[in-house]
Amino acid sequence: MTKTAFFDGDVVIAGGGLAGMTLALAMDQAGLRVALVDALEMEDQLAPTFDGRASALAYTSWRMFEALGVAEHLKPFTQRIEHILVCDGRPYGGNKPGGPGPHTLHFDRREISEGDEGEPLGWMAENRHSRFALIQTLKSRPRITILAPARADRYETRGDGVDLYLDDGRVLSAQLLVACDGKFSRLRDQARIRTAGWQYGQKGLVATVRHALPHNGVAYEYFLPSGPFAILPLPDNRSSLVWTEPDAVADALRDAPEAVFQEELENRFGDFLGDVRPEGPRFSYPLGLRFSERFCDDRIAFVGDAARGIHPLAGQGFNLGIRDAAALAEVTGEAKRVGLDIGALITLRRYQDWRKFDSASLAAGTDIFNRLFSNDIEPIRQIRGFGMSLVNKIGPARRFFMRQAGGETGDPPRLLKGERLDAA
Repeated sequence: MTKTAFFDGDVVIAGGGLAGMTLALAMDQAGLRVALVDALEMEDQLAPTFDGRASALAYTSWRMFEALGVAEHLKPFTQRIEHILVCDGRPYGGNKPGGPGPHTLHFDRREISEGDEGEPLGWMAENRHSRFALIQTLKSRPRITILAPARADRYETRGDGVDLYLDDGRVLSAQLLVACDGKFSRLRDQARIRTAGWQYGQKGLVATVRHALPHNGVAYEYFLPSGPFAILPLPDNRSSLVWTEPDAVADALRDAPEAVFQEELENRFGDFLGDVRPEGPRFSYPLGLRFSERFCDDRIAFVGDAARGIHPLAGQGFNLGIRDAAALAEVTGEAKRVGLDIGALITLRRYQDWRKFDSASLAAGTDIFNRLFSNDIEPIRQIRGFGMSLVNKIGPARRFFMRQAGGETGDPPRLLKGERLDAA
C-alpha cells in the first residue's frame, strides 16, 4: 500500500442505520474486525424528540437481537404482536364507518407458538428505541471501530482488498466493503449495478395515534381503495399507522389542519378501539419497488435498502435487512475461519444466492397484493374477500404464511434461529 490507512481490518460497513448497525454486531460476533461509518453521530442517549416512526420485528429478527445482546436494551420499549388481522376495509364516508370489513384472515401466534408467554408473531418498537438499543450494544463491543459523523466518498478495489475514501481524506482498508447506504446508494451507483423497479404513485403517511381501548397486541392490515391501511400496536394504548394514499392526498393529509386530519382519520380508522387521537408529527414518503441486479460485486456487498426496496404493506423492509445481515455475517465468518478471502466473488455469491430468491419472492408478493387490493372494483372485492375467508379456514395455509412472514421458511441463517455465531 502506498497510503496509510486509518483502519485496516476485515470489513468496512458504509451506513450506520438499523441494518448497518445490526450487521456490524453480527460480523463482530463472527470474529471479523469491523469499521462502521455513518453520517450521523452515534449518540447513545435516547432521542428526546418523537417522530412517530416505528418498525415491526419478525420473531426471527427478535431471536437475532437476543443472540446479539440487543434485545435486553430494547425489550422495555416493545409491544408483542399476538394476532394479525388482514381484511378488506369497510367503505367510509357519509354514515358508513371505516374499520375492518367482514372478510378477515386471522393469524394467531398460538398456532405456531405454545404457551401464554410463547413466541409472538413479532415485536413493535419505535425506531428511536431500536437505534438507542443498537448503539448501546455497539458501544459495549470494543473491537468495532465507529466513525461517526463521517461520510463515505468513493471506493477503490485492489487485488487483495478494497479502500473506502472518506470525504475528510481518511482511508479505510479491508477485504470487504458493505454498502448499507439506502435505496439511493452512492456506492451501488459507483459499482454501476443497475436496478429495476417503479414508483406506485402512492405515499405512505406515517403517524402515531392514541386510542381509548386496548389493542391487546393485535395488528390490523386492511385494504382501502386508495391502498393499505395498517394499524400496528405500540405500548400504552398507542398504535403506529402506515396509511397509503395517492401522492397528492398523502401530502395534503400530512399538512392538513388538526381538525381535518382528525375527521379523515376517524373515517378510515373506525371506532372499534374507541376514541382515537393523533400523537406526534406526521410525515409521508414515496412508495415504490426497486431491486438491484446483483447483491454483490468484486469486494462489495449490498445489504438492506441498498439491495432492494419494497412496498411496506407486509412490514418486511427492516426484517429483510436483518436477514441480509444474518446471512452475510455467517458466510463471511465461515470463510475467515477456513482461511478463505471474505471479499472474493465466490464467497459473496453464497450470500447473494442465499438472499436473492427470498427477496425477489417477497418483492413480487407485496407488489401483487398492492395492485390486487388497491381498487374498489366490486367483482374483484368479492373474489379477494372469498379468497381470504377460504384461506382463513385452512390451518396449514395460515401457518405457512405466518412462518413465511416470520422468516422461518427455507434455510434460515443461524442468528435467525437464535444461535450465536461464536458458539462452538
